[in-house]
Amino acid sequence: MNDKTDISKWYSSMVVRKEPLLSQYQHKQDKFEVGSGEILKPRKKPEKFPVLSESELVRHYYRLSRLNYSWDDGLYPLGSCTMKYNPILCEKLAADETFAALHPAMPDEHCQGALEIIYEVQSMIAEIVDLPGMSLQPAAGAHGEIAGVLMMKAWFAEHKQKRSVILIPDSAHGTNPASAAMGGYSIQKVPSNEHGLTDITALEELVDENTAALMITNPNTLGIFEKDIVKIKEILEKKGALLYVDGANLNAVMGIASFEKMGVDITQLNLHKTFSTPHGGGGPGQGALACSERMLPYLPSPLIAKTVQDEKDFYYKAIPEKTIGPIKGWYGQFGNIVRAWVYLKTWGDKIEEVSRRAVLNANYLREKLSPYLDLASQEPSMHEVVFVQSSLSKFGLTTKDFAKALLDRGFYAPTIYFPTHVQGAIMIEPTETESKEELDIFVKAVKEIFELAEEDPDKIKGSPKKSFVTSIDEVGAARKPVLTWNQM
Repeated sequence: MNDKTDISKWYSSMVVRKEPLLSQYQHKQDKFEVGSGEILKPRKKPEKFPVLSESELVRHYYRLSRLNYSWDDGLYPLGSCTMKYNPILCEKLAADETFAALHPAMPDEHCQGALEIIYEVQSMIAEIVDLPGMSLQPAAGAHGEIAGVLMMKAWFAEHKQKRSVILIPDSAHGTNPASAAMGGYSIQKVPSNEHGLTDITALEELVDENTAALMITNPNTLGIFEKDIVKIKEILEKKGALLYVDGANLNAVMGIASFEKMGVDITQLNLHKTFSTPHGGGGPGQGALACSERMLPYLPSPLIAKTVQDEKDFYYKAIPEKTIGPIKGWYGQFGNIVRAWVYLKTWGDKIEEVSRRAVLNANYLREKLSPYLDLASQEPSMHEVVFVQSSLSKFGLTTKDFAKALLDRGFYAPTIYFPTHVQGAIMIEPTETESKEELDIFVKAVKEIFELAEEDPDKIKGSPKKSFVTSIDEVGAARKPVLTWNQM
């Protein structure tokens, strides 16, 4: 056969059936009665509407998916609060209809298993951070921050104190100033010293009777543990200010550092980083909010509590005495709470091994990359290590050039230009999940970039050159984004 073949003639040479196929099953109506008695006519075909088969659509989206870089492809060195690994076991159980089909409006007696899971996650995380109070109401880390700020506001209102300032170190997470401002506070920045730690002298000068709290990230965004945290607490306590610790980097100190001994009043955690739930584009976040004894009455409501009924444990909704009220519908992102529950149950009393491996991996990369990249601080690294741009500048290259050159070598780019007080910051966090072999492949790629830079920096400029999308107008993309089909 060729393109000119008349298919109907070709078929006519065959013995074919005469009667219409499946005619008795065909629906004869082309209009349908609706409740109001009106006639609902078939819609007209939209103009220029693409018509594609299922196989064409499936193949199109499958090809697109292969252009994305994910944890499944290799090392994902993004730093700060970004969880990269979602164990399949956690995903599988969270998707089971036993959990996924539950409705939150069911009476407590009909969803005891779900309430028990929430209660156990509350209890396990409270034990890990060594604080008595825990809420899983926040929908994400930053949501936990604003809830914590509102709790502090309620605390000072109860004690008839009007305080208007929250102090935030320049090494804190970027959402901290926004959360404090949303809570109605003015922001004052606390500088870092030459070691990348909070400047104690500057802090002492800033704290006064108008200071509500210090919101400090520990370990901070340079991946350094604030070793003067107890002294910082003493400075705040003298002026009646509270200590808020952003716990987004909890994966560095789980089961090792005590938040109670640091003197923490409130801390928010990111389940979508530390306890396996998806982050950002991977799915909804999930926050957690822990607090000291004196802040317990102000926690969001409801909490899940336990009592005994008919000689059995019974889980129910409890309302803290001076609660700031609900900050989200129901109990939090239940699917993510299930993921965290599976993760915590899997590790059990070995949870601190996660942190020890995360710190080991970060320090291994620190040692191996130090011949090429200059460190932002000589202080010991925790879960992540931060470098500066200086060693790239001598070749006329930037942090962005380096990050994009990694894309050509099969790696996602690290976090760049954050923290903002570090010149051309390059933040790398391998997490606990990577093997030595994978880290060595990453080190080899960095070495290759610097060898090429010495030979001819232009071979690095203009990267990436092998990816599906190469160099783009980033300023134009930010200021004039194409958001609709019509724009294209």
